[in-house]
Amino acid sequence: MTDAPHSTEFLAERFESHRSHLRAVAYRMLGSRAEAEDAVQEAWLRLSRSDTSRVDNLRGWLTTVVGRVCLDMLRTRKSRAEQPLDSGPPVPADTAPDPEQDALLADSVGVALLVVLETLSPAERLAFVLHDLFAVPFDEVATIVGRTPTAARQLASRARRRVQGAEAPDTDLVRQRRVVDAFLAAARDGDFDALVEVLDPDVVARSEVGVNSGAVAVASSASRYSQAALAQPALITRPALIGGNVGIVVLVDGRPVRALSFTVAHDRITAIDITTDPARAADLDITLLDV
Repeated sequence: MTDAPHSTEFLAERFESHRSHLRAVAYRMLGSRAEAEDAVQEAWLRLSRSDTSRVDNLRGWLTTVVGRVCLDMLRTRKSRAEQPLDSGPPVPADTAPDPEQDALLADSVGVALLVVLETLSPAERLAFVLHDLFAVPFDEVATIVGRTPTAARQLASRARRRVQGAEAPDTDLVRQRRVVDAFLAAARDGDFDALVEVLDPDVVARSEVGVNSGAVAVASSASRYSQAALAQPALITRPALIGGNVGIVVLVDGRPVRALSFTVAHDRITAIDITTDPARAADLDITLLDV
């Protein structure tokens, strides 16, 4: 039985031959190597539970599955609890991440592209990644996003314009500081309109727990946190240089417990990278700035 064309062992071998491709698709979709591995593993589980006897193009079938998994993950963007695999089929060998391959993968995508992709809606991101980067036909993209092929083509077109027209971040620290100070003042004053004004309409806020996008949504989160922090006198908020960019650090007894690093373009904040883990915040390259 182990030599049957669709035995678990045979499927595992075929799956492994496509693993690098699937990981590349998932990483470009999710921007996270850990989440990409989760998506690829979910694809294996779905494959092992499916009847693929009539599947002529396994690579295409798996790409579609990974695309759907990633789309769901982008829509929820919540921390995924590890699912027990003890009762499932055997996992293909060598599932541990390869640091060298991870580095090559990150280099091939480029940080700049990942930042731009974060500003796209999940459907736009999927259409662009699958069609423009992996040549998946729009007919197949359409089935994943639940749209017509024409609508899928429009999604990719909008995404393509955003990627091609993305502005380079402002490296002038004086201008960065002015924008960050305006953000901090608006958050402290509870001035929601001023907070939205300093944010790019498509701003993205990333943290360990997920991604928030859009000026209104990001301003709402920033306003809620700022007002809660004001009620805790032990928390001191200071402007700082974080890894070479102007940002904000929250201190307790002089120790950083939270850090926000900003990307600024055209005098508006386009991205905020938030570190909420005190241990990770303590390891950042932080230089406090004068108030």
